[in-house]
Amino acid sequence: MELYNLTSLQISKIITRRYSTSFSLGVRMLSSKYREPIYAIYGFVRLADEIVDTFHAFDKKQLLSDFTRQTWEAINTGISTNPVLHSFQWVVREYNIDRELIEAFLHSMEMDLDHKIHDTETLKEYIYGSAEVVGLMCLRVFTHDQPDQFEKLKYPARKLGEAFQKVNFLRDIRADFQHLGRVYFPHVDFNHFTEADKKAIEADIAKDFAEAYKGIIQLKPAIRLGVYLAYRYYLKLFEKIKHAPAKEVASRRFRVKNRTKATLLAKSVIRNELNWV
Repeated sequence: MELYNLTSLQISKIITRRYSTSFSLGVRMLSSKYREPIYAIYGFVRLADEIVDTFHAFDKKQLLSDFTRQTWEAINTGISTNPVLHSFQWVVREYNIDRELIEAFLHSMEMDLDHKIHDTETLKEYIYGSAEVVGLMCLRVFTHDQPDQFEKLKYPARKLGEAFQKVNFLRDIRADFQHLGRVYFPHVDFNHFTEADKKAIEADIAKDFAEAYKGIIQLKPAIRLGVYLAYRYYLKLFEKIKHAPAKEVASRRFRVKNRTKATLLAKSVIRNELNWV
């Protein structure tokens, strides 16, 4: 079992590194004892996300239903022949991750299959399940030996997940709308995406980033650099989007160049070392 456990965690790590170089870089900046559980969480959420976003040639509803059933079986029994689910059940059981967080996440994945256009309430529900709870799962790992800190940092952790998700929405407007038929922001016509629409969304995201930062500066050093680096990366992406006209945002996908990521890493390390975060 030890070999299978280690291999399952390694597979989750590979998935993280292949699908998100920026997130995996942040994980590598965490103290070593936190890396494997965070890789396991990411592997789980990435696999579910792939089902609803990319497996177009297959019955996605059935695949997600099977995935959900296998997830609960893995958690309840403590084993799965799916290595990603096996490593995830270990995290859930080892770090006492709330079942409600997993239920909310899987519910948001279901929403992606059926709920294409959101209003204010469904967007709030979707973002909570698709992004905020992922931050809370990670926070459970980070505060496992300090449960009082979990309650203290819940709100900024949720806001960080919310900020990241909304930036993703802006970055992926064209793909979500044209290829998947999804409209995440309420009352916005992406056939006529205006500067006023864009500025209103950006003002909302800026508030989320500000609230998230209040929590980041309270994290212990073993965790802070990795989370701060992810924050700085998304803030840089957000700044690129803010400086572009609405028409350009609606027509192409923005990204942060590798050399910029390297600069962000160097600056983040220095600021963290000097306690200037």
